Amino acid sequence: MRIVAIAVFWAILLALLYVLRRNRSVVFWPLLALSCLLLFNLFSTPQFYQLDWRDGHLYGVPIDIINHASKVGILALGMTLVIAVGGIDLSVGAVMAIAGAMMAYMTVQMNMPPWYCIAAALVAGVIAGMWNGFLVAIMGIPPMVATLILMVAGRGVAQLITDGQIIIFNNPTLTFIGNGFIVIPFPFILMLIMFALTWLLTKGTAVGFLIESVGDNEVAARRAGVNSCLVKFLVYVFCGFCAAIAGLVQTSNIRSADANNIGLNLELDAIMSVVIGGTAMTGGRFYLASSIIGALLIQALTTTMYAKDVSPVVAPVPKALVILAVCLLQSERVKRYLASRREAV
Repeated sequence: MRIVAIAVFWAILLALLYVLRRNRSVVFWPLLALSCLLLFNLFSTPQFYQLDWRDGHLYGVPIDIINHASKVGILALGMTLVIAVGGIDLSVGAVMAIAGAMMAYMTVQMNMPPWYCIAAALVAGVIAGMWNGFLVAIMGIPPMVATLILMVAGRGVAQLITDGQIIIFNNPTLTFIGNGFIVIPFPFILMLIMFALTWLLTKGTAVGFLIESVGDNEVAARRAGVNSCLVKFLVYVFCGFCAAIAGLVQTSNIRSADANNIGLNLELDAIMSVVIGGTAMTGGRFYLASSIIGALLIQALTTTMYAKDVSPVVAPVPKALVILAVCLLQSERVKRYLASRREAV
């Protein structure tokens, strides 16, 4: 039965790759990289594909990958839109810590109902996004500098909220966010919901066109009547909102607010996911689905290195090499070179 399931999975995946390749879709390259990594594990790590059904839930390495990739995937959605307008947000990890600290503080210290705690955490993320948007869009501060301010100060804010302590909570509703299952992990379902809403917002309305126009040529967009400042401001607000949701997931997962470690270095994984997905750092066209696949690729690579007992000291090296290879394959210059070699042959 397991062999049949694996065969069906690979048949669907190969068919999808064929269709994407025929349509010259940007999603093809990150999905191809993920497929190669999965193929490597198929032969080198037999237990990699093992799934167990217990208590109405699925367990196994693939489930762990989609579960842990969900935080970065949610961050990548907001980061994709920020990069699409030609910006960057280095503060998302700190915003995660602020949101987690706010949720834990309100449930433990103030004994507030779970939904009030969740709402307060999301509002904190939105306020952080408004601060970044104000500095970048209205004050004209370069995005890297503006978001670096909150990246540095944000964990201090989280420490102030928690009074420098690690706040532990056991509320069932709050712990469900990061640990719950509805057959598959709830964080993954939450990521899919956020992806669907973001896709509908950007592809089903003119919002996506406005974002791409500002990122591609802000001067031309402004002369065409687009309020580029408002577009940038709202994009940073949305990125803060996504960071707050990711912060809720990670805080819930460990059942505590650790201001020093929640979201640590996840801003880098989010940026790498977006770059792997083919969205240019200079702005313009963006690809939400590719960013999600990029997040899954990063987590699958991390899990593979754990399975191969790669030392944490050297683990970033193969991770960087794989990401570099994927980015090079998406480069127009490399694509032209490969096409010329095929023609020569």
